[in-house]
This record gives sequence, C-alpha cells and structure tokens, in this order.
Amino acid sequence: MKKIALAAVGGTLAGIIATTQIAGPLVAQENARSSSVYEQLDLFGDIFERIRAQYVEDVDESKLIEAAIDGMLTSLDPHSSYLSPEDAAAMRVQTRGEFGGLGIEVTQEEGFVKVVSPIDGTPADEAGIEAGDFITHVDGESVLGLTLDKAVELMRGPVGSEIVITVVREGEDEPFDVSIVRDTIKLTAVRARTEGNTVVLRITTFNDQTTPNLEAGLKEQIEEAGGMENINGIVLDLRNNPGGLLTQAISVSDEFLDSGEIVSTRGRNPEDGERFNATPGDMAEGKPMVVLINGGSASASEIVAGALQDHRRAIVVGTKSFGKGSVQTVMPLRGDGAMRLTTARYYTPSGRSIQALGVSPDIVVEQPRRDPGAEDEDEADAAAARTRSEATLRGRLNNDSLSEDEIRQIEEDRAKAEAAAKLREEDYQLAYAIDILKGLSAIGPRD
Repeated sequence: MKKIALAAVGGTLAGIIATTQIAGPLVAQENARSSSVYEQLDLFGDIFERIRAQYVEDVDESKLIEAAIDGMLTSLDPHSSYLSPEDAAAMRVQTRGEFGGLGIEVTQEEGFVKVVSPIDGTPADEAGIEAGDFITHVDGESVLGLTLDKAVELMRGPVGSEIVITVVREGEDEPFDVSIVRDTIKLTAVRARTEGNTVVLRITTFNDQTTPNLEAGLKEQIEEAGGMENINGIVLDLRNNPGGLLTQAISVSDEFLDSGEIVSTRGRNPEDGERFNATPGDMAEGKPMVVLINGGSASASEIVAGALQDHRRAIVVGTKSFGKGSVQTVMPLRGDGAMRLTTARYYTPSGRSIQALGVSPDIVVEQPRRDPGAEDEDEADAAAARTRSEATLRGRLNNDSLSEDEIRQIEEDRAKAEAAAKLREEDYQLAYAIDILKGLSAIGPRD
C-alpha cells in the first residue's frame, strides 16, 4: 500500500513540475504580448499628441480619433467600419425602407468603389448603372485611396442635386461619365405580378417590410388568379438584390420551407454559433419554384437562394452570385455612433460557406446584351412576319373543322405565346424561369 501511495504522490509531483515547465513560457509569452500592445498604444498616443501640437493647421481632435477608429476597422475587411452618429442614424432609416441618395449598393475592390447592384426604380437604376461597374471618380474627384464610407459620403448630397460619376465597365474600352440626380429612395421591398400562370415575386432588398410585403403580394396574386390551383409555380427574383437584414432572409426562406435548417452562423468561438430552422407551413403550398440570381445578388439573397437550393425546394437559375458570406453586427457606441463589425460567417444547410465563392446556379443562364439598333430591326421584322399569313390573303378558304369556341381558344393561346416571346426579348432570364415552370406543370406531379 505504501508503494502505491508513493507512486501516486510521485505522479502528482511530476504533473505539477510538468505543468510548471509548460505554463512558465506561456505566461511569459502572454506578458510579452501585453507589453507590446501597451507599447503600441503609447506610440498611438505619442503620434496623436504630435499631430495636435505640430500639424500645419489646427485639427478637429474628435474627427482625428474617429478616423483612427475607422482605419482600424476597415483594415479588417471591406464590411467592417465605424459609423458616425449621422451615418448610424441614416442606416437605421435605411433598414426601415426610405433614405436619400443614388440607389446603389457598393463595396470596395482594388481601391475602387464597385457596384454590387443598383436598386430597382432608383436614379442609379434609371441612369443605367449595372452590377459590377467600378466607380473611379465622383464629380471629377478620384475615389482611389478613400475608405468606402468616405467614397459613399462623396456621393451623398441634397435631394434634387446632380452628381457625375465616372464608370469603368467590363466590355467598354474607355471610362465614361454618368450624370445622376439625387432623389429620396423609397424602397418597395417586394413587387408581385403574374406572367401567364406564374407568380413573379421580385424582392429588391431585405428590410423590415420584406416579409409582410411578400405575404401580401403573393396572397393578392393568388386571389386574382382565382386560387392556387390556377398557379403553375413561383419565380423568386433576387437579381441585383444586395441583401439586408439576416432576420428577414431567414423569415423569407421559412415562408417556403416546412422544416430543416435555413442557415447557420459560426463566429470566432464555437459557442457563439447559431442555427436557424424552418417552422411548419409553406405559403406556396408546395408549388414548384425557381430562384433567379446574378452577380448583384449578395448576402441575405444568397442565404435564401442557398437554403432553397440545398433543400431542393427551388431550381436556381441565372449566374453566380456575389459571394458575401459574412455576418456584420452593428454595435452602438457612446456618443450615438456605432461600429459595424464582421462577427461570423454563415453556412447553407449543407454546410457550405459561400464566402468569396457565391451560390452557383443549377442552370446557368446569361442575360444577353442587346444592340438597340438591332432591336429596332428585329421588331420591324417580327411585325412584318405577323402581318403576312394565309389569313391575310384575299379569297382564302375558311377553316370549317373548328367551332367558334375552339378558334377563340387557339387565338388566346397564340396571344399568350406572343406575350411569352415578348418577355424573352425584354428579360431572357425571367422568361427562361417561367418556361421551366411551364414544363414542370405540363409533366404534372409525381407520385
């Protein structure tokens, strides 16, 4: 017994010695790190005092500190930044759905401002700004080297005032100027309409209005169609949707899913991760769905597209999305300012991160660019073709094999086909999505 006890004591002592030998260097290393941090903070204080005392002009000390904070945050990634009290107030207004500006969502790439997407119906959209455009100058002033917030500040101004931005666009040989008149941006989060027997739900942003607008819009279209049995499917159009509130992306996904995970977030610490699951109920009643995306679909849009794709609830059509797979948390600061900090990555139900990769469509469909001159010629040719047929010939024979009702049905079907052809000219991707749903409807449900 004595031998066993001694062995136990010996083991304990050995453990204490080993722990001391390991912990000693770790503690020293941590102390060295803390010392280095304090030295750097002393350096910051020294530089701040020298600027205050020796810069060629008087400086606004609060602005100097704000600039230092913003520089610290923007060095982390393109989406972390400091929000002044004015910017924080503007952001709160924006999430409610109304604000002043041009109507574009932007990010920063290679020192320049890159358009994530123009917002439907805004001055930027009407001026022809496209997702993927680079803005190099604002009213002749270069944005190269400016932080994203500073560049955005240059684009702000009174409603009704004019701004000239210089744009570099892929496929264009030279930069070109675009004149835009600033306006109050009133976001309609969801626009609903029916094309043939297909309901098209166009979501432009994810703000507080999105889910209520979605529910009301779909309900209205179903009622106008005479019931869900007259609907062959739903197109969820997320093209050029820059994202918005994570809670709304989860809510919209939940509207079409009965169960299962929608999205998960994983932060620096494993215990900070969250999973968000769908609740029972599908407001589309299981009708087939197509989700449209493109390079301007970002963040919350990608959460919805990824969730519906992973659950095989929808066919994703279009081109690869933007690839913003990170979550930003807005943290209030003293003095009414705020800090926007990237705190997590999000993952689709299958566990994939789309950060910098984007959501890949199930069916890749490019939106063709049209030459305006060629469009006029095509329209003239099509009009001429419509006017030349057997029915226009003098002395033609009548069709005696069909009743008046059958002839009327044929004419209605022809009108629908012509409307579909016109839609292909106006929006090829949307027409392609509707054609998919028509095909699925023709096949019918599978047991």
